[in-house]
Amino acid sequence: MKTGLHSLRKCVCSLAIALAFYTPSYSQLSAGNYFEAGITVGPMVFLGDLGGHYGVGTTFLKDYNMNATKISFGFYAAAHPSELIGIRLSANFGSIEGDDNYITAKGGEEVARLNRNLNFKSSITEANLMLELYPTVLFEDDPTETQGRLRPYGVIGVGVFHFNPMGQYVDPNTSQTTWVFLQPLHTEGEGFVSNRPNYQLTQLNIPMGVGLKYYVSEKVNLGLELLYRKTFTDYIDDVSTTFVDPAVLAANLPSGTATIATAMSNKSPLQGTIGSGYNPGDKRGDPTQNDAYFTLGIKVGVRLGSNNRYDNSTRCPLLRF
Repeated sequence: MKTGLHSLRKCVCSLAIALAFYTPSYSQLSAGNYFEAGITVGPMVFLGDLGGHYGVGTTFLKDYNMNATKISFGFYAAAHPSELIGIRLSANFGSIEGDDNYITAKGGEEVARLNRNLNFKSSITEANLMLELYPTVLFEDDPTETQGRLRPYGVIGVGVFHFNPMGQYVDPNTSQTTWVFLQPLHTEGEGFVSNRPNYQLTQLNIPMGVGLKYYVSEKVNLGLELLYRKTFTDYIDDVSTTFVDPAVLAANLPSGTATIATAMSNKSPLQGTIGSGYNPGDKRGDPTQNDAYFTLGIKVGVRLGSNNRYDNSTRCPLLRF
């Protein structure tokens, strides 16, 4: 993830430098002044402590599990003071999941995660405010001529999202499986152990990505956008630090809740074995890397207004460059 994020940051920085040293004409900056609204649908994928592939776990595509892919959808509205930039406000809804049982053991570091045997799922609701940059507009003779154009763009902004992780609990008496919310169970002793505060279910994120937009007509466009969310929490999957002592849970939770919390905090079949690595104080997650998620959205946008001087005229497509 760190490698991928570094590359994305380099692309954004390169784009910013190019814009800083380019002197656009007045027409390139003034063209535009319209609004756009649209919808987005596509896969949403979690990148965190659970699941993954061979070797040490990461939070980027190397540990992407195909069967953890979920569907998301959203709506957006954007103001374009020019064809060069857009200011977008969006709302998105989806779900994510992760499961250590998705791992295929190959004899590496991934075996430890497989034996950990944890899983989760969560709905995601988010709102984002982002800046869109269309660098190729700087090299277009007439940016108002959009029909048939293919425009790459970069996007970055700030967002807020809500999550609420759940895990599978197996009742030891009935063997019935149910999904229970994990945050109230304090599965790592959050709020009970020193320097381990309970996590909040609503957090900030930084959405950043790239996209490609094709203008079917002057009013309608189709797009494909890869949008990565950098977050500031490692608890989207309720896994971050070490296994907690069950005595801590028993001392701070009602007896029935403590029983479920103890079961959900450690589901490894190797727990209780000396030196197994699945006992109180042993590593449960990696607090050095925060969780993340991304979407690959298919977008349909409609231009709601434009100062295009050609809107009420007849144009010859052969004269378009």
